This record gives sequence, C-alpha cells and structure tokens, in this order.
Amino acid sequence: MSEHAPRKHTEVAVGILLKSNGEMLLTSRPEGKPYAGYWEFPGGKLEAGETVEQALRRELQEELGITIGTASVWKVTEHDYPHALVRLHWCKVFEWQGEFEMREGQSMSWEPWPPQVKPILPGAVPVLEWFAEERGEPFDPATIG
Repeated sequence: MSEHAPRKHTEVAVGILLKSNGEMLLTSRPEGKPYAGYWEFPGGKLEAGETVEQALRRELQEELGITIGTASVWKVTEHDYPHALVRLHWCKVFEWQGEFEMREGQSMSWEPWPPQVKPILPGAVPVLEWFAEERGEPFDPATIG
C-alpha cells in the first residue's frame, strides 16, 4: 500500500426531518452521484463562509423546495468513503414550510422506526444507532444494508 497525503474533510450539513409521529425523511441518491440509489438524510456540502444552518437551509431549498425552521447541530460524525472523507453535521429539524419537490430526480420516503428502505448510506448508520439508543431498542446495522 502506498502512502497518501492526508485527505481533506468535506464539510456536510445533514437534516434529520422528524414528524411529530416519529417518522423521519429519507431521500434516495440520484443517478450520476456516488452511491446512487442508496437512501440518506438530505443535505449537502457547506460553501465558503456558510454556517451549518445556512448550508442546510440552502441545500433543502435547492433539493426539496422547502424552507426549514431553526436547525442546530445535534451530533458530528466522520465517514471515509472511497470518493470523499466527509464530516457530517447532523441537525434535527422539526419545522418546515412548502411542498416537497424532488428537484434532483430523487425519491423520498417518510420512514417509521426502524426505517424500511434499503440500502441506507453507510455514513447514516450512526444516526440510526443513536435513535435506537434513545428508544432503548437493539439495532442491527445488518438489517439496513
């Protein structure tokens, strides 16, 4: 194995949209993107000078056509994908306005606990583990691949 220069993190804002009944929004990755067809929580890369909340607000408007209420960082994780080393800033979102539009050709699904859609993007697995812990339930990541 050869030595590689350290990889730079890509900073990503991610929205965990939650309904009052506990359902969470997952969207599919569109064709042409790495991991196309995998399910994920929506969001995207921070642009220069943006805060996490500003980036999340912009991304969800661009991708889904909605305007979110307040969003603050809940947890931060890192995931090393073959195409990118990402630092994921997870934000729980409880309020939004507008009609959902899948502007990138993706699909959306309001998922109960535990989510039924498969496969789920590997970087999202820690979030599902935290939700299981909050519920005091066991969680087997093998059930979502």
